[in-house]
Amino acid sequence: MAFETEFTFELPKGYVDESGTLHRHGIMRLATAADEILPMRDPRVQQNPGYLTIILLARVITKLGEIKAIDTKVIEKLFTADLAFLQEMYQRINQVEAPTISVMCPKCGHGFEAAVNFTDQA
Repeated sequence: MAFETEFTFELPKGYVDESGTLHRHGIMRLATAADEILPMRDPRVQQNPGYLTIILLARVITKLGEIKAIDTKVIEKLFTADLAFLQEMYQRINQVEAPTISVMCPKCGHGFEAAVNFTDQA
């Protein structure tokens, strides 16, 4: 199984461009450390931390319909349902999955996968 770095999506409502064309299908790539760090220097984020989402999505969405360049102006014009959809997708594809180990019940011998918890339990 290959490691996926790009994910396709279909917006619930869609982006309507200046000519009235509806764009719903797109591609989002995995975020990099730079995607998370560099926008923090942007004055728009410093004035309004909520703007971080707009910049992040503009960086990681590589395709939206036939639009040539995805920038913050495009993201700002999305319907709220589409913005919420993309925020959830960003979180889902970039989340760190807890590692698992194979374990066996000492009583019945049933084997199963269990998540590894790295928190201190002193």
